[in-house]
Amino acid sequence: PMTIAFRAADLPASELAEKPLGQPSAEPIGDATILTRTKVYLDIPAITAGTWECEPGASRWEFLTRGEVIYVLGGRMTVHEDGGEPVELTAGSSCIFPIGWTGTWTVHETLRKVFVVYRPDAG
Repeated sequence: PMTIAFRAADLPASELAEKPLGQPSAEPIGDATILTRTKVYLDIPAITAGTWECEPGASRWEFLTRGEVIYVLGGRMTVHEDGGEPVELTAGSSCIFPIGWTGTWTVHETLRKVFVVYRPDAG
């Protein structure tokens, strides 16, 4: 075991791995490419944790086999669960997307978050 400490809000974007948003996380709505940047600090079968940044755009999310807990460090987005009310998340917001959550995320201003993805059936 070891302590993993990081200052996700202070990491320059250049230290994060950049790639277009896509499966298994989410699918952009429409033809737009949405760039994301990630640095993973813990990746074991049942848990992945790190920091994630996403440029503005709308995307469809389905948490069918995993859930996610986030803490927003900066930016702004609206999450809208299917059949529910939209919720705006800004710096300082925490949110839990339990297994079974489906809906859309609309990032209005480049968003940076700390995340923990959990997969209870992964071992």
